[in-house]
Amino acid sequence: MAAQCVTKVALNVSCANLLDKDIGSKSDPLCVLFLNTSGQQWYEVERTERIKNCLNPQFSKTFIIDYYFEVVQKLKFGVYDIDNKTIELSDDDFLGECECTLGQIVSSKKLTRPLVMKTGRPAGKGSITISAEEIKDNRVVLFEMEARKLDNKDLFGKSDPYLEFHKQTSDGNWLMVHRTEVVKNNLNPVWRPFKISLNSLCYGDMDKTIKVECYDYDNDGSHDLIGTFQTTMT
Repeated sequence: MAAQCVTKVALNVSCANLLDKDIGSKSDPLCVLFLNTSGQQWYEVERTERIKNCLNPQFSKTFIIDYYFEVVQKLKFGVYDIDNKTIELSDDDFLGECECTLGQIVSSKKLTRPLVMKTGRPAGKGSITISAEEIKDNRVVLFEMEARKLDNKDLFGKSDPYLEFHKQTSDGNWLMVHRTEVVKNNLNPVWRPFKISLNSLCYGDMDKTIKVECYDYDNDGSHDLIGTFQTTMT
């Protein structure tokens, strides 16, 4: 019976209008997921990747978490501006946080909340959006991606390409599910092999449309679109 009372869900996170804590550039945000065990005790579950020079980040890292029916699971999403290589968060600028329950996210499927500071005051106009979906398909796809004769978007040197994979949600919007590494100075890039679960990529539906975008990475966050295509797993 207990096996039917829990399911795995995937949480995707994006933010908008984050505070800018960097002088001469933009914040380099990262999102940390905390779980409340009892009382005021929070422990860190996982972190997204850090996105350089971006106040409206879409994180490609997906949080996988067990959802227990009839149990209140308190979550906290903390957003930090990461400017050093230490793992400690105490020496990074705090950009805001949001507390909610996993049940609230799952029931709404897409939850948008304002970010607040530790004092409870608004973190500027910052907000966070968390999307949830149940994982029903455990199959995984291994991708080996390369491109040829890409457009050169740089005046000096060549484009620094990377790929973003998006799936289409039920409301017609695109949700980013994977971002490759950047291949520097190369118009014929070969990216490192990577794995994506079919659930993340297309809800396990082999005929559902997938969108792939290729960008030229720029340090200041103004990445140039090189090209895009749509396809299906089939």
